[in-house]
Amino acid sequence: FPSSYAVSRKIEPFYKGGRVQINRDGKFMFCPCGTKLNVIDVETGALHSLQQDDEENISSFVLSPDDEILVTGSRALLLKQWNWRENKCVRTWKAVHVAPVASMAFDSTSTLLATGGCDSTIKIWDMIKQYCTHNLKGSSGVVHLVEFHPDTSRLQLFSSSIDYKIRIWDLNSSKCVAVLDGHFSAVTSLAFADGNTLISSGRDKICMVWDLKTRESKRTVPVYESVEAAILLPEKGDFSQLGVKKQGLHFVTAGSKGILKVWEVATAACVYTQPVPFELKEEASERSLTQCMFVPERNEIVTVSVEHNIVFYDAQTLQLRKQLAGYNDEVLDVKFLGPGDSHIVVATNSPQLKVFELATSHCQILYGHTETILALDVFRKGLMFVSCAKDKSLRVWRMNKDGRVICVAQGLGHAHGVGAVSCSRLKESFIVTSSQDCTIKIWTIPESLTSKAKAALISSPETLHAKVTERGHDKDINSVTVSPNDKLIATGSQDRLAKLWSCSDCSLLGVFTGHKRGIWCVQFSPVDQILATSSADGTLKLWGLQDFSCLKTFEGHDASVLKIIFVSRGTQLLSSGSDGLLKLWTIKTNECVKTLDGHEDKIWGLHSNKQDDMVVTASSDSCITLWKDVTEIEEKEAQAKQEEQIMKEQELSNLLHEKRYLKALGLAISLDRPHTVLMVVKAILKETDGRKHLEENIVRLRKDQKEAVLTFLVTWNTNSRNCHEAQAVIETLLKHEAPDSLLQYSGIKSAVESLLPYTERHFQRLSRLLQASMFIDFMWQNMRLADAAQQEDMTL
Repeated sequence: FPSSYAVSRKIEPFYKGGRVQINRDGKFMFCPCGTKLNVIDVETGALHSLQQDDEENISSFVLSPDDEILVTGSRALLLKQWNWRENKCVRTWKAVHVAPVASMAFDSTSTLLATGGCDSTIKIWDMIKQYCTHNLKGSSGVVHLVEFHPDTSRLQLFSSSIDYKIRIWDLNSSKCVAVLDGHFSAVTSLAFADGNTLISSGRDKICMVWDLKTRESKRTVPVYESVEAAILLPEKGDFSQLGVKKQGLHFVTAGSKGILKVWEVATAACVYTQPVPFELKEEASERSLTQCMFVPERNEIVTVSVEHNIVFYDAQTLQLRKQLAGYNDEVLDVKFLGPGDSHIVVATNSPQLKVFELATSHCQILYGHTETILALDVFRKGLMFVSCAKDKSLRVWRMNKDGRVICVAQGLGHAHGVGAVSCSRLKESFIVTSSQDCTIKIWTIPESLTSKAKAALISSPETLHAKVTERGHDKDINSVTVSPNDKLIATGSQDRLAKLWSCSDCSLLGVFTGHKRGIWCVQFSPVDQILATSSADGTLKLWGLQDFSCLKTFEGHDASVLKIIFVSRGTQLLSSGSDGLLKLWTIKTNECVKTLDGHEDKIWGLHSNKQDDMVVTASSDSCITLWKDVTEIEEKEAQAKQEEQIMKEQELSNLLHEKRYLKALGLAISLDRPHTVLMVVKAILKETDGRKHLEENIVRLRKDQKEAVLTFLVTWNTNSRNCHEAQAVIETLLKHEAPDSLLQYSGIKSAVESLLPYTERHFQRLSRLLQASMFIDFMWQNMRLADAAQQEDMTL
């Protein structure tokens, strides 16, 4: 039986808004996430974090053009310089701003850093000599944009703040030499085409082209959407697929419509608009883009959306290369997907589904539902799955050979949100749903979806119709499941009842009563005629399907049990609670073998893979955790440890026999055996010149070994039988160790505090013993004197 699972991987939020940056070669991406700055390997999705000590949120950060210097600014008004490859903070200094830093930029030589503050000032820092060179005043409100002129000989800085103007600062005179006034809303980005041309984008739905010689506007490009970023396309390179037919300047805009557009500067015309999936014709604010970057090394354009999704496109074709999801919100359900469980599909408190490829962290976002998706289920082969949502609908999705997922069917008919769904187990033949309207519906899957779909792509989703509808309970139905042979359906409801139904006509076969509160989950055993239920009363119950009696009750959770699954071929149960704990139960013995603590909040999603060696959990804390069965590994480790212990013990007895005391001491200390160490000390003291031998051996021990002996002798000293050995070792340590080096020992303070009272007691006892022995001696002397006097008398 599995007796333990360990976390093999976590999909956590790594980006919660703010500016994202990518390093020069495009391999690493930097994303702010609260108090941390996450460094993500773009290929694998693996991340490491730069964690601030002050636990303050990062307000802005910047990576230098040469990839060497990373600087972060926090709400604690400190600037920190990092060696980001080694996770080390190299330097911390005060920002001198009186409010947090809102924007940062390096010049092209990576020697000057500009910081724009919420206090309307701009500071320039010399990163080599480490001091502030300029303090530029004159902006109004938050300085949210700073940018150096790419030509370093000009020494110019461009900035924009809340008054929508672009200011040009001459760093030789520390003065504002020009103000470019033309935008009527916040300026969002600046792009330098050459030394004398600047393109600015704004939320006033325009982009402006400026001549930096005359400092006048050359052209206004109406974009008809709030623009968050404008980036220039390189002069070299074939961008004909993006509508670039002539020589001249072209730029790409990203904004509130959520799509990229290519514009020609000479004619102010839009030459290319990114195509949109058919479901997304209308403008949706969740899809609006907040940032756009060009990565020349990899020839990629990267966009960041309001929903924290980061998308990598081929710059010449705008073909999607990769997509990463930065934040998942509450995760309501999760299931393994794909022929070899290579993917997971996740429902995240939103109308979109996310499908993660586990090997690369690439995430597909599936649009279709219009309200929050509540539950998922996957068919046995792992290629088709179903989702149901608050929009009263269910949708069937299919994964193609290339891993792309499309919607193949949808069903409408429930009067309220659809909260639970279950697929047929043997074949892809039907789906069962249950809803807040207290009904159960059985939907037949037409042949066309399972057979023809493999040959031909479905152009638009088919409509499913419910063949049976049955009012099942008096309150919300929380869970529904289909038996392994496709003949039975079980439902669990808020009305504290679980019910068994026939699959063919949805007729009621029996009722399971016994739970004291609402039932959250029902599950059929894969091997026996047994149903498992979990409830808000904190218990799990097993029921016989023949007589509907309760066979077993498992108690141990202190909170509602939200999900249960059978693992180890039906011999064990895994349950998840609203307190973030997972428990593994062995059915035969009724006992909880392991409690796993992996989440901070309710665990709504729980699923095991086909091989039964991996489990995935999903929680309201936005984390998805993959657990691996490590029973075998742990057992092997325990066995190896045991064998090693036996070998060491054998070696120890040999060493004692051969009187090789130093080695015996070292071995006994490494085994962490205070009693054995005491036996060795006693054996040394029994030798002739025992004290001398003990002294020699103790002196030759390493510092960590001496520390261990010190902790052991504190215990020995509490017993009068062993106090002599303890005192002998203390004497050696005090003789041969300087007070300063003794003070460096770990635990020295508590050791001395423990040693003092017992040592005093031992000395008092010795004093009493000495007094008693002196009294005997005195009596003996007196007796001898009296005896001598008597003999003298006799002789007289």
